[in-house]
Amino acid sequence: MKNIAGNAYLNKFDDQILADSVSIREVLKISDTPFMIFLENRIRENIRNFCNTFKSIFSNFESYYSFKANYLPEICRIIQSEGIGAELVGLPELNLALSLGFPSDKIIVGGPYLPDNLIDKSINKDVREIIVYNLNDLNRINEFARKYDKVQNICLRIKSTKFASKLGISSSLTKINILKDLLKKNKNIKLKTILSHYSTQMNNFEQYSENIMNIIHFYEVLQKHNIDIENINLGGGFPEASIMHKERLKIIAQNIKSILEQHDINYKKVYAEPGRYFVGDSGLFITHILKKTSERWIYINIGNHICPKFARCSLRFYNGSRINDPHKFKTSIAGIIPTDQDVLVKDYFFTKELKEGDFVMVTNVGAYCLTFSNRFPYSLPNIFLIKGENIQKIFDQEIQGDFFINSSKIY
Repeated sequence: MKNIAGNAYLNKFDDQILADSVSIREVLKISDTPFMIFLENRIRENIRNFCNTFKSIFSNFESYYSFKANYLPEICRIIQSEGIGAELVGLPELNLALSLGFPSDKIIVGGPYLPDNLIDKSINKDVREIIVYNLNDLNRINEFARKYDKVQNICLRIKSTKFASKLGISSSLTKINILKDLLKKNKNIKLKTILSHYSTQMNNFEQYSENIMNIIHFYEVLQKHNIDIENINLGGGFPEASIMHKERLKIIAQNIKSILEQHDINYKKVYAEPGRYFVGDSGLFITHILKKTSERWIYINIGNHICPKFARCSLRFYNGSRINDPHKFKTSIAGIIPTDQDVLVKDYFFTKELKEGDFVMVTNVGAYCLTFSNRFPYSLPNIFLIKGENIQKIFDQEIQGDFFINSSKIY
């Protein structure tokens, strides 16, 4: 058998594609296209590779899964069962994490928008940290913490050095003085951690170096003003596991630690917030070719409404009906939204023969596709979870209606 897309759980066997131990053709017998497949064993392998790699470098390392990458309950259950924490941005995610059994001390919550009900429940449920992007939020957090007679741990999201970054707090003297006054005045909050997130799909060390140097600079500024920090949060931005293999991941972790040691930075714990790395390459779309043209354009029955460019996935396309044919002929692939802008890829190497009805496999769609999808008025795809030879349908529009989450309903 031969791996497909660098994924050990996607293989060619004769003229078949095996998702773990299940032939895609078997799933085609029970579901119309388009549908999604998630590979449970790939998720578990990605989690273990990531955490074991960082723990081999940092003895005090903790990982928090970024729910916004993929908040399907069955996916989050897998992650919870591996002992990973949760990084959340809103009340629906917090409700979901608590319902799935994520311990409160393994939950960090925060974002640029912190409504009162999110702050209230986070403190009431004793989440580990609240991440603050705006210093003005510290007063509100303190008031809720005082109501419950608690001291809430805080993580500061600091502004990235990436050009035009708007999220987070700068290290200007004005901001630091405001922070000092707020920490002195508000006795029900305690600053524990600083977080910097540089970008997404970071695949070279220069980006990680820029990020850790930003953390170090902010740490040193705080030290000069007698503000102590215990923990460092590296953020996310890691690409799909099939793009960044564990050997490269280990080099990155080693280099990050080396830079921290060179600057004599003292810390208790190091956090990271992987999302895409855990689940990105565990997901695939199965679609069909609806139409072909003489200019080698094919139209498949998904589009940017459900596989959005905004998700920044490392998409790979395969003609599943002709998987053994060479994929070396330039082909452009479009979706089904009635606009010329719905182009998934141009001049992509695909099979020479194109036939309407051929099924197409799109890989690396496990992260952000669902959370960024815009629910264009087409039916939503069935979603299956595969583990070994077992196939479980985890989403059916006729039953669940949608895969959104809100405060009262999962899906």
